Amino acid sequence: MNTAFEELMQVRGLGAPGESIAFEGRDPVLSTRFKLGETASAVMAAIGVAVNDLWEARCGRRQSLSIKATHAAAALRSYNYLHMGSADGGDGQNWALQRARQRISTPHRTRDGRYFLPHMGLPHLAERVLGVLGCKYELDDVVAAVAKWDALELENAIAEVRACGAMVRTADEWAAHPHGGVLARKPVIEIIKIADSDPEPVEHFGDRPLSGVRALDLTRILAGPTCARTLAEHGADVLMVTAPELPQSERFVQDTSHGKRTCFLDLNEADQKDRMIELIRNADIFSQGYRPGVLAARGFSPQELAELRPGIIYTSMNCYGFDGPFSTRAGWEQLAQSVTGLAAEHGGERPTLLPAAACDYTTGYLAAYGTLLALGLRAREGGSWHVRASLCQSGMFIHRQERVDYTEQDMEIPPQDLEEITVSTDTPYGAMRHLGPVLRMSETSPRWDLPSSPLGSHQPEWLEKSTATRS
Repeated sequence: MNTAFEELMQVRGLGAPGESIAFEGRDPVLSTRFKLGETASAVMAAIGVAVNDLWEARCGRRQSLSIKATHAAAALRSYNYLHMGSADGGDGQNWALQRARQRISTPHRTRDGRYFLPHMGLPHLAERVLGVLGCKYELDDVVAAVAKWDALELENAIAEVRACGAMVRTADEWAAHPHGGVLARKPVIEIIKIADSDPEPVEHFGDRPLSGVRALDLTRILAGPTCARTLAEHGADVLMVTAPELPQSERFVQDTSHGKRTCFLDLNEADQKDRMIELIRNADIFSQGYRPGVLAARGFSPQELAELRPGIIYTSMNCYGFDGPFSTRAGWEQLAQSVTGLAAEHGGERPTLLPAAACDYTTGYLAAYGTLLALGLRAREGGSWHVRASLCQSGMFIHRQERVDYTEQDMEIPPQDLEEITVSTDTPYGAMRHLGPVLRMSETSPRWDLPSSPLGSHQPEWLEKSTATRS
């Protein structure tokens, strides 16, 4: 049995699943000793089990599941496989700039012989980091500036200006750190009951496991959007809510918006905040990825939403988790890899990032899994539930799994395996080739009914629930 899958079934707490589950293929899939393919397969299969829990509650039967390790590993780097129909492959200047930022946002040696990763993911965050470093936005300048600091001193200075950066730690150092210790005492996903309410049986709308489920998606850049995209592939009505001025990465928006509608609301405007409140009153899921306290300051804390909409599933994702000394710090994929020991072990003498956005995508899928479990809890027991997932918990989850040996550098997903999960979609952006859902289910094959669309393409309203097709 896949040990990662066993751990996730313990979170579910309902005993051994009753369906047939086929895990196909083994690591190494990519050039790392970490079992990225098999670990991601475990998360995908767990999602299938949680979907089956809801499907069985609806129609009394479970579906067989299958997942390939190569497909699951591909899903951890899916934006790499997105191509537009243009002659240049659709990458464009914006993606070239993002790639340049990624080259700077890698571990660099510090004055005390350690390594530090400054994160330049978005322009306003890059400005804060550069203000601390006192240098230009050029790789050589950043490397030279980092080399003038001790690593821990720089980490604290970056945190003080609410920028993003982290000292690279080994797994042992992270385990001994007060924050690492807090996370080690928690499950990989937290599902916390925050209020009482009557049970809400699984509805019989439509012919898909999540037909009739409404989810608000207030997230951006990979983990959170991946969570909501996963709900959409099982039939949920997902409405992404953002504001025009929020910085985004268009490539990541394109990659994670399949199956969703998307609208603009400015929560600083009274009438638009009121519209959000009306959406929440009729929602099942509220998924958000803001720093702790940001939405609470606007009246959208988990407890306030549980009063507004009894039975709400409130899903939160961040980098460092929700308790402990780092809980208010912002972070990204690269920082989670740096602090939890992944980069240190993967790189050896020089810390190196994994060949996949493993913490980001895994967190999104884990959050979706927790959300599905919470829907099941609501159906059986009632209550409002807070689901909490973090990039660092995902990094520690990956680190807990066994290691494999590999001999080939720069391993890629076999082309024939990629072709099995690649689909072509007509979108408002134009023709797009991208990865489709990778989990296989025998009866309700996961799919996205809507194409990825530019932000703000839809109205802030729910679709009408249809009972025309019933399971």
